[in-house]
Amino acid sequence: MSKKIAVLITDEFEDSEFTSPAEAYKKAGHQVITIENKAGNVIKGKQGKAKVTIDKSIDDVNVADFDALLLPGGHSPDTLRGDDRFVDFTRDFAKSGKPIFAICHGPQLLISADVIRGRKLTTVKPVVVDVKNAGAEFYDKEVVVDDNTLVTSRTPDDLPAFNRESLKILAA
Repeated sequence: MSKKIAVLITDEFEDSEFTSPAEAYKKAGHQVITIENKAGNVIKGKQGKAKVTIDKSIDDVNVADFDALLLPGGHSPDTLRGDDRFVDFTRDFAKSGKPIFAICHGPQLLISADVIRGRKLTTVKPVVVDVKNAGAEFYDKEVVVDDNTLVTSRTPDDLPAFNRESLKILAA
């Protein structure tokens, strides 16, 4: 069954941490919907390899419209967590019990939403102390799956494992 995956994303995202999962999800028959400040905005990856045209404004989406949430890394999550609308959406998504897939700096939005206390996860090295301070159990592994609702990975090198585990949850 096709699932709708929300992606909170803005400029300076880590190119492959969006493009690789998005391609894997689409290939498996799922819909990937990008969300930022304004539909139609064109954002660029920090490596300059990817450009994304935004599908929806954060003001026009609801958690109920989606089956899963993708939080790519790069500078994007740090920028987005400065805007309460993205933090609230992330918090509401976590409270819904629907799956969340966060890679690299993606957990920064989860930290700001205060939804990782007691959860198992991994992240890129500069965010480890923040994850621990937010009450999560940190594991330095290529992919960590917590309660079949949270998939996290560290870096683009971990994308094969991240995509594999995300797709397993989407298929369930």
